[in-house]
Amino acid sequence: MAVEQPDMKISIGSLRLKNPVMTASGTFGYGEEYASLVNLNLLGAIIVKGISLLPRKGNPPTRIAETACGMLNAIGLENVGLERFLSEKLPFLQDISTPLIVNILGDTVEDYQQLAKRLNEEEKVAALEVNISCPNVKQGGVAFGTDPHMAHAVTKGVRQHFKRPVIVKLSPNVTDIAEIALAVEEAGADAVSLINTVLGMAIDIDSGKPKLANIFGGLSGPAIKPIALRMVWQVAENVSIPIIGIGGIATPEDAIEFLLAGASAIQVGTTNFINPKATEEIIHGMGTYLREHNIASIRDLIGRARHT
Repeated sequence: MAVEQPDMKISIGSLRLKNPVMTASGTFGYGEEYASLVNLNLLGAIIVKGISLLPRKGNPPTRIAETACGMLNAIGLENVGLERFLSEKLPFLQDISTPLIVNILGDTVEDYQQLAKRLNEEEKVAALEVNISCPNVKQGGVAFGTDPHMAHAVTKGVRQHFKRPVIVKLSPNVTDIAEIALAVEEAGADAVSLINTVLGMAIDIDSGKPKLANIFGGLSGPAIKPIALRMVWQVAENVSIPIIGIGGIATPEDAIEFLLAGASAIQVGTTNFINPKATEEIIHGMGTYLREHNIASIRDLIGRARHT
């Protein structure tokens, strides 16, 4: 019997989503910026721009450079800070039916704990995504996400103060991403999202100088998709918690690849800048794929390539 209305629902811990398509932090503003372009109520989840305790100005320009099949960014986590987010950005999102996930960042474990404690008071915040690619100022600037012990400490700190799902966003700039994933799972993470951007650079051959004022930046877009897909596969072999795939997803086919590799959901990032309607198109396209292949539930795709 042909499947006419496939089940697109997925779960991330206790979080129930109508479909597996999310927006990636840093590429969708605070949601309102895309409201005239995208039906926000159609999305699986909205993940807003990363929030720190205090406002951040970010890095000086030039902060973005186009590359082959992608882009480099060194925005420097510019954001309005927690209090302005709560007073100026959150009110718009209150009437959106789509679950809101807030990405948080900090310089110390205590920063993350304070953010988690305050956001736990906001019922609209359905989950936290913890950005552990930030430098730990107490450890000489080493990124939390490159050391399993530091990643564990941040996750444990957030878990103690936030009662709804905690998703930890993993950095690809490590030797063994599965080791980091296992550490945050042991610390109480409900899910992991991967990957964050890959460290890279570009040089202007006319000026002879790096294109980014910060010299190095994060590479995103289709260029990193094979790396992200490989890392999702590796992590799926090692953890039992859900995985959210990120990295170069631009089409329904891209998204389906990540599910087949072991992801339960996906995030659309850089593609939002090129095609603001990409998230909607991916949702519709995934539904079409399920009907064409007579698959009753999107959940039947998760990890299928690893078991064939």
